[in-house]
Amino acid sequence: MPTGAHDMKLDNIDDLIDGHGEITLGVIGPVRCAAVATDGTQALAMLVRRDGESLGALLRRLDKAIEDAREREVFVDEING
Repeated sequence: MPTGAHDMKLDNIDDLIDGHGEITLGVIGPVRCAAVATDGTQALAMLVRRDGESLGALLRRLDKAIEDAREREVFVDEING
């Protein structure tokens, strides 16, 4: 598995941003570190960074969650429950 951010292949994040979607990383309300992906109309995924989780691992989870939302209509919301 790649170790550096420059080695990661995040096709779903790339496609989302190219299609005018966005991702947000950082503090969201009481959550110290979260990753959120939206497509301009809806949130596709809202993830909370796990204890000890690297930023790269969080981005890989976000990339997979975007795929799940787009292809299977499975929307992950770890922030609101």
